[in-house]
This record gives sequence, C-alpha cells and structure tokens, in this order.
Amino acid sequence: MKLKNKQLVLTLVLLPVLASLPALAGIIHVNPAGPVKKIQQAIDHAKPNDTILVEKGVYKEGNIEVNKPLYLKGINYPIIDGEKKYEIITIKSNNVILEGFSVQHSGSSSYNDIAAIRIANVRNVTIRNNKLDDTFFGIYSHHAGSCLITGNRVRSYAKTELGSANGIHCWKSDSMQITNNEISGHRDGIYFEFVTASSIRSNYSHDNLRYGLHFMFSNNDLYEKNTFERNGAGVAVMFSKSVTMLHNRFLSNWGASSYGILLKEISDSRIENNQFTRNTTGIYLEGTTRIMISKNIFSGNGYALRIQASCSENNVQQNNFTGNTFDVATNGSLVLNSFNKNYWDKYEGYDLNRDGIGDVPFRPVSMYSMVVERNPTAMMLFRSFLVNLFDKTEKVLPGLTPEGLKDDQPLMKSLKF
Repeated sequence: MKLKNKQLVLTLVLLPVLASLPALAGIIHVNPAGPVKKIQQAIDHAKPNDTILVEKGVYKEGNIEVNKPLYLKGINYPIIDGEKKYEIITIKSNNVILEGFSVQHSGSSSYNDIAAIRIANVRNVTIRNNKLDDTFFGIYSHHAGSCLITGNRVRSYAKTELGSANGIHCWKSDSMQITNNEISGHRDGIYFEFVTASSIRSNYSHDNLRYGLHFMFSNNDLYEKNTFERNGAGVAVMFSKSVTMLHNRFLSNWGASSYGILLKEISDSRIENNQFTRNTTGIYLEGTTRIMISKNIFSGNGYALRIQASCSENNVQQNNFTGNTFDVATNGSLVLNSFNKNYWDKYEGYDLNRDGIGDVPFRPVSMYSMVVERNPTAMMLFRSFLVNLFDKTEKVLPGLTPEGLKDDQPLMKSLKF
C-alpha cells in the first residue's frame, strides 16, 4: 500500500514537469540521392525547432522560404544556386539559424532589392559561417532585430555603382551584431540605414566600389576592430549621432575623392585608437559637432585631417601625425575646434623646461594646403621650391592660415598606444 502511495505522489509531482518540457526536436536529412531531395520540402515537413541537415550537393530551388523556427545546417558546404534569377533564401520566422552553406548566383534588379539571404520582419536570427558568391545584395535585413551575422564570406564582382548592391545591408533594424565577416566586390561592404543600438566588430571590408562601411541616419552604434582596405572610401558616417569608432584600421583608401572616414552632419561621437595609413584623406569632416578625435595614428596620408569651416566644438587631442603630406587643411579662417597635446613630426619648436611639451604653439595648416583647398590645380606645384618659399614666407608674415588653428601644447615625442 505504501509503495502505491509513493508511486502516486511521484506521478503527481512529475506529470506537470514533463508536460512543461518542449517536445524533442526532430532531425531531417536532405540529400540529392535521398528520400528528401529538396531543402524547401524539408522545411515544409519540419516542425518548429527541428534541425535540417543538408548534405553536399547543388540545390536549385528558386526561392527558399523559411517560415518557422529551424536550425538549417549545411554539411561540407552544399551549394544553393539562384541561377542569376531568384532571391535565394527568405527568412520570415523568428529564431532561425542558417549555417554552413555556399549561396551563389542570386538574381539582380535595378528596381527590386534582390538578396542572397533576406531577414524580413523577424528577430533572433543567426546567419553564420556561410560563403556567398556572385550576389547582388548579400545579406539583407529589414525591420529585423537582435540578429547575429557572423563568420560569413560575402563576395561579388561589381563593376559599376549603379549595377551593384551592398554586401551586408541593414535597414530599419535594431540590436544587430555584425562580426568577423569578410566582404568584397560590392557597392558598399556594410550598409546601415535607420539602424540603432548595433555593433560592427572585427570585419574585413575591402575592394568595394564605394564605401567599406556606410552609415545613414543611424544612432547609438559601435564599430570597432574592423579593417577597411582599398575601398572607394573607408567609411562614411552621415546624418547620425552617438557613433563610437574604436581600434579600426583604414588602409590604402586611395583616389581622387577618397577618405579613411568621411563624416557629414554627425554629432556627439568618438573616434579613438584607430590607424589611418596611406589614405588620400584620413578623416574628412563637414558639418560635424562635438566629435572627440583622440589616440589615433595618422601616417603616410595625403591629408591627415580636412576640417571644413562648418565644423565646431570638435576636439583633436593626443594623436600622432607622421609622414603625412598635409597634417590639417581647412577652407575657412574661422576655427571653432580645439587641438591639444598632439605629436606632429613637422614641429620644429623647442622644450626648454623638458616637460615633453613644446614651448611654442604649432600651426599644422600650411599656406600651400590653403591654396590647394581653393585651387586644386595648384597641386601641380607640389614638392617645388616655390611651395617651400610660400610656406616659409607665411610663417614670417602670416596672411592666409587661420589664427586660431594651432596646437598650444604640441608633444615633443610620439605617443605609445
């Protein structure tokens, strides 16, 4: 009798617990030679939270729609081919993981945003360790949130800006994480428009036609530890605020209108511990306010900084400027920005009290750079005796260089970061 009572008690206790557990997820195998030959067929028969394992092969299924929470895993990178006609994968469910696929040859259009992988109006989607090749838009999210896009290689072969699209494109999304991807050959490597509270980390964006990274109307975002190399321009941040840019490398973004970073109408942001090397212009600022630029290395650029007269309350401090053709250029005489405690390799002052700070201010704008700002054709005189004569004369009898653009505390030695 006692034994039966114990069994009854255990049953009453365990039944609610067992009932609360989710049903065990199933596994469906997709194989070109198996009973389930198509990925869409597996998705249609799967239950929420099932796993779909896709064996190696070539799958040409038009558009594949994922409309329930699933884990889709490619084994040895099966190929999903869009035959240059279709948007290949469209995710319309929360909690989807897509991993380990080769996705190639998406369609393209001049009036539709056709993507290889689209995340549409959902949250908590993970796109990881996939290889995208010859795509129009690579990975495209709109009205998405809390998604992770990581470890993907996104490659295309754009020839013109009009005939190409972006590698990773996020529109009206929030809390996105874009990490450890390699993007090349698109119009923009990564594109954010109306994206908030998101991060872009440790990506390599190179050889894209326009920008390695492009921000528009996107606030409270972070990008750090990325490399932007040989793009039309490294990064453009426009009409945004509270953007933090840390520990990035901007390399060899070289061309007639090329920049490491282009800042336009941006405010209340930080640019710290970055490296700008061999860019036409390290940072170009237009209409910017309250930007802190500190602890960066500017080396071997055409211009390290070009600050337009429309900028105000920006603070440039504790940076290293070495080997740049021009350290700072501007197009006006009114200066509303501050420069403090930077190292300038062109500084020729002295330090009598040996406190590490030069005893006379440094004026980083040369007369010749002011002339070039107004008349770009004057560059033909670069490295001529006449230019040196102009600059020496300007130091004795200043007439063009802005009075307020100076570093009152130039450092005698470069900073170690």
